[in-house]
Amino acid sequence: MSAEQTHALIASYYDAFNREDHAAILALLSEDVVHDINQGGQEIGRDKFAAFLKRMDGFYRERSADRVVMTTPDGARAAVEFVVHGEYLKTEQGLPPATGQKYALPVGAFFAIRDGKITRVTNYYNLPLWVRQINDASA
Repeated sequence: MSAEQTHALIASYYDAFNREDHAAILALLSEDVVHDINQGGQEIGRDKFAAFLKRMDGFYRERSADRVVMTTPDGARAAVEFVVHGEYLKTEQGLPPATGQKYALPVGAFFAIRDGKITRVTNYYNLPLWVRQINDASA
């Protein structure tokens, strides 16, 4: 893929994310996609990614904004910087109580691409900053 095609693929991924269109997100992933979860484990497979999306929908409502997509010249990798705007809907185990708090958090994401599909998704955000925002919104 070219850098331009990879840029369009990543834009499609985040457009689907903002629409909460899981089917569209999953269609962009390889069957053996590797998902590195922020400050968590690693899951492999589109089915596990689907389960992750479904699980997160119960706890959060999010959308990405202010996206900047960067790609390697050969289109094999991409990095994205954006701000996630969200609402904490239901308490997730090990995290502060949810009361519908809103947050805005910088995120970095990294992707690998093969044969027109996303083969790796790695997300990073500052969890302590998110916790501070949630706690401050509760006060």
